[in-house]
Amino acid sequence: MVVPSLKLQDLIEEIRGAKTQAQEREVIQKECAHIRASFRDGDPLHRHRQLAKLLYVHMLGYPAHFGQMECLKLIASPRFTDKRVGYLGAMLLLDERQDAHLLITNSIKNDLSQGIQAVQGLALCTLSTVGSAEMCWDLATEVEKLLLQPGSYVRKKAVLTAVHMIRKVPELSNIFLPPCAQLLHERHHGILLGTITLITELCERSPAALKHFRKVVPQLVQILRTLVMTGYSTEHSISGVSDPFLQVQILRLLRILGRNHEESSETMNDLLAQVATNTDTSRNAGNAVLFETVLTIMDTRSAAGLRVLAVNILGRFLLNNDKNIRYVALTSLLRMVQSDHSAVQRHRPTVVECLREPDKAGQRAHLALVNSSNVRAMTQELQSFLESCPPDLRADCASGILLAAERFAPTKRWHIDTILRVLTTAGTHVRDDAVANLTQLIGGAQELHAYSVRRLYSALAEDISQQPLVQVAAWCIGEYGDLLLEGSCEETEPLQVKEEEVLALLEKVLQSHMSLPATRGYALTALMKLSTRHSDPPCAQGSARSYPSSHRLLMKSPGSTQRDTPIFHLLRAAILEKMPLVERGGTQDEEAKESKEAQLSEAALVSTEPPVRRPEAPRGRGLGRASTPTCYLPHTLSCFSLHTPASVPNLRVFEREGLQLNLSFVRPPETPALLLITVTAVNTSGADVTHFVCQAAVPKSCQLQLQAPSGDTVPAQGGLPVTQLLRIFNPNKAPLRLKLRLTYHHLGQSVQEIFEVNNLPAETWQ
Repeated sequence: MVVPSLKLQDLIEEIRGAKTQAQEREVIQKECAHIRASFRDGDPLHRHRQLAKLLYVHMLGYPAHFGQMECLKLIASPRFTDKRVGYLGAMLLLDERQDAHLLITNSIKNDLSQGIQAVQGLALCTLSTVGSAEMCWDLATEVEKLLLQPGSYVRKKAVLTAVHMIRKVPELSNIFLPPCAQLLHERHHGILLGTITLITELCERSPAALKHFRKVVPQLVQILRTLVMTGYSTEHSISGVSDPFLQVQILRLLRILGRNHEESSETMNDLLAQVATNTDTSRNAGNAVLFETVLTIMDTRSAAGLRVLAVNILGRFLLNNDKNIRYVALTSLLRMVQSDHSAVQRHRPTVVECLREPDKAGQRAHLALVNSSNVRAMTQELQSFLESCPPDLRADCASGILLAAERFAPTKRWHIDTILRVLTTAGTHVRDDAVANLTQLIGGAQELHAYSVRRLYSALAEDISQQPLVQVAAWCIGEYGDLLLEGSCEETEPLQVKEEEVLALLEKVLQSHMSLPATRGYALTALMKLSTRHSDPPCAQGSARSYPSSHRLLMKSPGSTQRDTPIFHLLRAAILEKMPLVERGGTQDEEAKESKEAQLSEAALVSTEPPVRRPEAPRGRGLGRASTPTCYLPHTLSCFSLHTPASVPNLRVFEREGLQLNLSFVRPPETPALLLITVTAVNTSGADVTHFVCQAAVPKSCQLQLQAPSGDTVPAQGGLPVTQLLRIFNPNKAPLRLKLRLTYHHLGQSVQEIFEVNNLPAETWQ
């Protein structure tokens, strides 16, 4: 017995009554079979009913593509009931990716030419929903004619269709310029709102349209003044604000027309002042209008008094209980800091209170207010917040303090004190380059060596859990420990330190379970450096010999087969002398020389030299990074016999929106089959690149080992680059190819790039 087809209402009830997913699928499969059979039979009277049921099935997520051609048949039907369902089906089942949507172009053109407003409305709705560029070119003339039809129903839909056409085909701007000037005189709310939107789209996409519509700025000003002062239509008022949607749209258009145009900006100055002072802020609708007013004042050449008024409005927004309003106020203040810094400074206490917000807008706004005149006070506020802020905010806050101190530090001593306080408070949350920057700073301030080593020794004696602080302290004690033992420093309180106390403290660091391998390397290097400068080093030697079983610390003399050869034959070698002062920058020849020296010294002990920021010549492993469990001491003896490897030219393999990826190559002479590639990521844009991950692949004939990167954040404005070492073993000397995949977040977007590097220099594999 054949089950009859269900009506739409019965189908809905039966689907809703299904208790399981399987029952629902069974009902839908049976009904779809009836719908297919009806389409094959070509029943014209019930086709629209069958398609209506199919559209409901499509809305539930089930396939309904077999109804596309039935939509075309219903659209071509002369009956309005068929057209209504046919156009609805076309909007739901068709899109630009399918060629079938082009088949309805003639039907839409015929329906637009009819005088029936209901049919014209259906055709316009469909065109504005699924209209492709080809359809827009073919039907632009018909839509332009409907813009001036007497009926407001059709004109409103025609304006919205014109907006869609301009977005699809900006070249159609000239067709819609003349009607827009007439439509601005409309009193109908929907038509006027659509016209303002259409003019906005035209001005954003066509310089000629922008120049043309600057003539209507006085008319737009008058429309907005009428809305503000007398009210345009009470039926469109929201919470006492007259037609806020229309006000917002007009303000956006005025912002575009007044940008970089003095005359237009002067015309709207008085109006913007009226809107800013007469809008009720007790409701969200009024806040929306005020916010658009502030944006218009900021983007146009408005008077200085108006800009101060805009900043004061944002200051009131900061006091609002709504977090969304506070957020938009903070982001807007960030844009005004450069042009109206003094006006924004008045709201600094309010911005400080916003530091405790979970989003980062308050921190960015606070940091943007820092300058050379207030850096001490602002940094102190940030440090006070850092001591009590939640753990998830400490990393961003610490990074902000370090950046502000580096940019606006009044003195070197203040800069050193600021970094020390950050390391003491949130050492585990600082950026990867904090240790390198501080050692660089201390090394360059010769007059503060005694002060720095005493401060660091005192901080280390109190707490050895903050690993970056321990690393800097150990480095400083190793370099300037003799100044610590002398006890002569006019800038600090008298502190008498004995050599045994220093060695005991370094021994405590070595034995602490909290010490990372890199930290132990710093401490052991400091012990050996101290031993070379004093006549009696047995205590230091005993500390080092407490690690005889560690493969990181064992040494082997050339040609020796014994594993117990002591390392202390080299304690008085030149390699353990004080590191020379390294200046940032310099000529290319000096950088090349320093790069060669760095390769030798880094192959030996943990380098106590502060790394130099040099994107073109990456320094391999950075100081203080826990992700480098590489041997610190096994290569000490070999550094005396190393030959400088042949230079291979660097290669830039990627560049996008300020992010650059460079490759530098080293082939150790003693292992010709081994290639060391240092991947260096440099960011010259104005925003940090976060969550940076670089992955690589090589041909099957090669073996690849990826070392841990120096970090996952590439700082903006050419900050310290992120480096990663690739070890490629190519025993067959086959031509080398490299496939890289980069994933990162930049400018609010998640980016993934996959590319192949086929132009590696021949020196890398031959």
